[in-house]
Amino acid sequence: NRVHPHLQDLELEFSDVDIDNIDADLIFTATPHGASMKIVPRILEQDIKVIDLSGDYRFDNIKTYEEWYGIKHEGQLDAVYGLPEIYRDKIKDAQLVANPGCFPTGAILACIPLVYERLVETFIIDSKTGVSGAGIKPTTITHYPNCSDNVIPYNVTDHRHTPEIRQELSKKYKVNVSFTPHLVPVIRGILTTAHTFLKEDLTPKELEGIYSGFYEGEPFIKIIEEGEMPRLSAVRGSNECHIGCFEIDDNKRAVIISAIDNLVKGASGQAIQNMNIMFGFDERTSLDLPAVHP
Repeated sequence: NRVHPHLQDLELEFSDVDIDNIDADLIFTATPHGASMKIVPRILEQDIKVIDLSGDYRFDNIKTYEEWYGIKHEGQLDAVYGLPEIYRDKIKDAQLVANPGCFPTGAILACIPLVYERLVETFIIDSKTGVSGAGIKPTTITHYPNCSDNVIPYNVTDHRHTPEIRQELSKKYKVNVSFTPHLVPVIRGILTTAHTFLKEDLTPKELEGIYSGFYEGEPFIKIIEEGEMPRLSAVRGSNECHIGCFEIDDNKRAVIISAIDNLVKGASGQAIQNMNIMFGFDERTSLDLPAVHP
């Protein structure tokens, strides 16, 4: 009740687990960075699937992880990056899925259709995030009098999600990525604005068409049509990612905006979506819920 007071009527209890003797088909490891790598190999040895929500297995290069997280890695494993819209087929057969970070989820989904079309070389990404992304432990910055009526940029050029975004956008060719997050006085949600200069002339309608085609049939992606914008209140509590704007200025600068709930599509909801894929369930199982608005 002290940790999750809204769940007090459910018959759930915390319990100690013998990591070397688990009776389960799948384990979600929602541990601090650096802790998962100590237990995930022991779980996998028991032929149990794992979805890891830490950053321990998101990187192709261990040195990148060690540089940005400041933690010595104990050994890379064969993990699949758990972004269903891109890696669904690999997730189906995976034993270990590395659940993406919250900022990378919103940023990659906003940018990657243009990468597949080879229309861009650089993205400048700006994300506004709610205070729940900072976790349960209070800090000076998340203290109400400090964050209310305020917008606070942080880790302006060195946020540790930067290399994760860069890695995934550079799988086909090198894409330059600059990323800056801002804390805003809302509880949950990430609104990402991606700026890029197009290599070809496109109309906004053609730009929108690229995204509509790329995400056709995706159960949790909603393309916001012209005249509307993605809004945090429209995704709060849902596993959806709303993508829109699709505006282009006279310098061929395109602007794409995405909105997700950082705690759902940016974390636990996406983990459940990955689980559904791994076991052949309908991806929408337990996730097909509307956003909480207003």
